[in-house]
Amino acid sequence: MSNIVIIPTYKEKENIEALVKSIFALDIPFDILIIDDNSPDGTADIIKDLQKTFPNLFLIERPGKLGLGTAYLAGFRFAIEHGYDLIYEMDADFSHDPADLPRLFRTCNDEKADVAIGSRYISGVNVVNWPLSRVLMSYFASIYVRFITGMKIMDTTAGFKCYHREVLENILPNQIKSVGYSFQIEMKFIAWKLGYRIVEIPIIFTDRKMGSSKMSGGIFNEAIWSVMRMKVRSWFIRYKRNGERR
Repeated sequence: MSNIVIIPTYKEKENIEALVKSIFALDIPFDILIIDDNSPDGTADIIKDLQKTFPNLFLIERPGKLGLGTAYLAGFRFAIEHGYDLIYEMDADFSHDPADLPRLFRTCNDEKADVAIGSRYISGVNVVNWPLSRVLMSYFASIYVRFITGMKIMDTTAGFKCYHREVLENILPNQIKSVGYSFQIEMKFIAWKLGYRIVEIPIIFTDRKMGSSKMSGGIFNEAIWSVMRMKVRSWFIRYKRNGERR
């Protein structure tokens, strides 16, 4: 199984080198694709320097902040075009522990999940260094999403995931409307509507120690309305798969 980890970045110079080296030090081989939105702090320059040492480190540079969703969609298309079997999402700030990547791999490769989610809420609330207000906002956002959509996923807003390529090949023809925080919800929703097996594994999510957060209350508010629009749109869409994994 060939693996690629997609990591969007914006102003992550404090974290990105250590993260890249941590992933490449794992026993399971992972390639890495960085999608950088013209970070003014030189994040892309650090990646270019690391590419001299790591030939399986790739970089897509974009002209500005174009949204998390469009970054991942660009990464998914790259991964599909290059024939990767398992395609991963993770944040650049160590809130997702690189040591958990092999667990996502085993869930999809050995346990035959179609989508594996690193879940903060499948075994209680496993979040470190978040203020209580943010924990509650995130936790109840997932409850709201489950209520509106009918999904049984505990961590509906999770951004640490692994997909089989076939799943993304079938998701991408559906029009993904979300570009921000709600993108993560919409991807899970379409995978669920397509009937794929989604498995959550417990992780400990640790808030960033270096760099600045891009999260805000406005992002959550945008997601609330996006979920409602997504649900209404789904009433007029016939979800179907075009291929099956061998």
